[in-house]
Amino acid sequence: MKSVKIENVSKQFGQVPGVKDLNLTIKAGEFFTFLGPSGCGKTTTLRMIAGFYYPTEGKILFDDRDVTLLQPNKRNIGMVFQNYALFPHMTVDENIAFGLQVRKLSKTEITQKVDRIRGLVHLEQYGRRKINELSGGQQQRVALARALVIEPDILLLDEPLSNLDAKLREETRIEIKRIQTELGVTTIYVTHDQMEAMAMSDRIMVMEQGIIKQIGTPQEIYNRPLNRFVADFIGETNLIEATIESINGDDIQAKTVNGLNFIGRKQHSSPTLTHMIGDKVFISIRPESVNLGPGENKLIGKISFVEFTGVSVNYIVDFTEFSLKVMIINSNGQLKQIGEDITLHIAQDSLYFLGE
Repeated sequence: MKSVKIENVSKQFGQVPGVKDLNLTIKAGEFFTFLGPSGCGKTTTLRMIAGFYYPTEGKILFDDRDVTLLQPNKRNIGMVFQNYALFPHMTVDENIAFGLQVRKLSKTEITQKVDRIRGLVHLEQYGRRKINELSGGQQQRVALARALVIEPDILLLDEPLSNLDAKLREETRIEIKRIQTELGVTTIYVTHDQMEAMAMSDRIMVMEQGIIKQIGTPQEIYNRPLNRFVADFIGETNLIEATIESINGDDIQAKTVNGLNFIGRKQHSSPTLTHMIGDKVFISIRPESVNLGPGENKLIGKISFVEFTGVSVNYIVDFTEFSLKVMIINSNGQLKQIGEDITLHIAQDSLYFLGE
């Protein structure tokens, strides 16, 4: 396993920028995810690491080896594509063995390696099956086995779960993380699915329009976003515009246009915030941080939407100048109804302040 360093990398497609001045280090053995909306540059970055694209500027290193212009087959990477790219006329074992045959290993060694990796992905009895005889989840595991059997220094996965249904996505996500943990291979994963990224990653890079917006652990990204884009993209949040009215020690008081006051902690704010009286801020409130009944930062609004999911009850509550998404963990209590007034409160520690 190797580390990956991206130094001042940019990629242009004609006049169109793909990524801009990326600087990033991925540690050896890390499960690292590129996360962002379609067109943000995450797959472009992955393809430069793989060698399918060359950077317009900058360098890519595996450990201290410069691989910027090295051909893909010289990089010792394993890659799983979105469409799996399996050979339909071959059996499972033949697909898995393909990379080993290219490397001209002996038949005995190929058989041993294929048997081992087939067991690792729980396809012990499927070696002689044709690809079209497998489910989508089984095909995905064949693609993973083919990438891993060559014992790559780095494993690259480009939205590998996007063709699976919700239940299979969850099962396969767990399997990929289990295998990666067991093998310890440096893994770079591309997705636009926030839940996948949060559940699987050691660290996440959030991208927008070819630019890195934040790098951090799932907890850091979720609890301490650097900007509005990250706060809004990672999970669900309520963003309320306000102005800082006063700062008293660690307490910040911010007021909305219509005079609603919110009090939170200075330490629960983006490092980019200047904390000046009169500054416009955005208050980020996660739906699960809102509580029923009176308390700190009390609000009274009217319910405009109710959704029962089993695990939780989700409400949308309307106020004069904004609506609030609220998630209450299901306690088998009586559901409130659309049109009812509701009293809510938000703990001061649950508010997070972001700059413009």
